[in-house]
Amino acid sequence: MPGVDFDRVRGEITMEQVLSLLGFQPSKRSGVQWYGRCPLHESTSGRCRSFSVNVAIGRYYCHGCHSHGNQLELWAAATKLPLYHAAIDVCHRLGRQIPWTRRC
Repeated sequence: MPGVDFDRVRGEITMEQVLSLLGFQPSKRSGVQWYGRCPLHESTSGRCRSFSVNVAIGRYYCHGCHSHGNQLELWAAATKLPLYHAAIDVCHRLGRQIPWTRRC
């Protein structure tokens, strides 16, 4: 099975693209910091802002479920796929070529 160049996936797919795929709508924006309902644990409060994401550096954290990471890890958590399959899936959904690597 060929490898996936995860660094290239993270470099080519932005946090904003992943959030859009997840249907995330921030309830508050403060520059590059966005807040809102967590797309992972689906908080029931309409005003909940437990989910915080810095779109400039591509990192997120949820104070409710304590999930954190980059855009690829967010997609893996949301789809419940292993990172390898999540990288392939998000590339397909966004119409991107998968950056394969050769194993020696």
